[in-house]
Amino acid sequence: MVIYASDSEEQAAWISVALECRQIAFCRVWMQPLHDMGFQKRLLSAMPSPSSFRGRIVVITLERDTLSHHEKLRIALAPYERSRRLVFRIINACEALFSTALQVGPETLSARNTAILERALVSNRMRITSPGGTDLRIVLDNNQYRWVSNRGSARPGGTVVLPAGEVATFPASVDGVLVADFAFNVNALTSQDARLQDHPVTVEINERRAVHWACQNQSVQRFLDECFSQLCVRNVGELGLGTNIGITASLKLNSHINERCPGVHIGFGQHNQDPERVGYDCRLHLDLIARGGSVWFDDDPVPLDLANLLPSINPHPVSPRDEDAFQPDDDEILEDCCGVMTCDGLRLTSA
Repeated sequence: MVIYASDSEEQAAWISVALECRQIAFCRVWMQPLHDMGFQKRLLSAMPSPSSFRGRIVVITLERDTLSHHEKLRIALAPYERSRRLVFRIINACEALFSTALQVGPETLSARNTAILERALVSNRMRITSPGGTDLRIVLDNNQYRWVSNRGSARPGGTVVLPAGEVATFPASVDGVLVADFAFNVNALTSQDARLQDHPVTVEINERRAVHWACQNQSVQRFLDECFSQLCVRNVGELGLGTNIGITASLKLNSHINERCPGVHIGFGQHNQDPERVGYDCRLHLDLIARGGSVWFDDDPVPLDLANLLPSINPHPVSPRDEDAFQPDDDEILEDCCGVMTCDGLRLTSA
């Protein structure tokens, strides 16, 4: 099933042609992002009969800025065995998604994510620097806060969020300076150019809070001021490390594609944990992304080079969550985190 919003109609057509060429049976269902009273009826009418269906049902959804109708999809898929269903949720459907971000497969991303996780999961401290000037000191609490591994694969019956290529957690402590010289990504509607290579953003962080931010571009500065004026957005909600080597240039589009670039990013505002573990909730999530980075763990003198990461040959750890838009333990609710808009679309007025 190819389910698409009007803003991703062209990309849905590309997938449809690819399926036709491979003689794979499929149907198309249109949806209105976020709020669509008629979507449930259209979706159910397109679904095969659960009693007679013997194949595998694969759902591909395409949207530009949002991740809509999780509950409606869950209800429609519930009658089918978990082992025979899989959902791919594509955000930021555009040409660059197919030409860059999707050119790196799950096996490669899994090996790259594992190279980070096998060191991070047994460490208490990290230091991260980047060529642009980032210098962060981080304390981890792996007993309290889980890691997320977005690698383009999920458990049977699960949801795969695309584009993929990132590991992330909620840091127990962060201090230092972030220089975001690649791009930003925010879970709000904005026309602001997301690229930052010509005018990096500098953020001073003290005790896991942004205390000062600056950019020479006045439009970006106004954008930052508006974001950081929102409740709880100065809180660091995420430490993210991108691993998708297919992404080498930032996009003007406000996009998760930028976030998957090999490098470090800090997510301000909303976090990527179960709500009761962190103690606050936030409608906004702002990722500020640096290109590249070196990561030291505890007292190990040899850092990981995020731009030239050596993939691990070991199995992917089982403890991290599969995605950065995840289903908690009750398996019923899709959390809104890491810059995914799932409910009301926030619109920033600064651009």
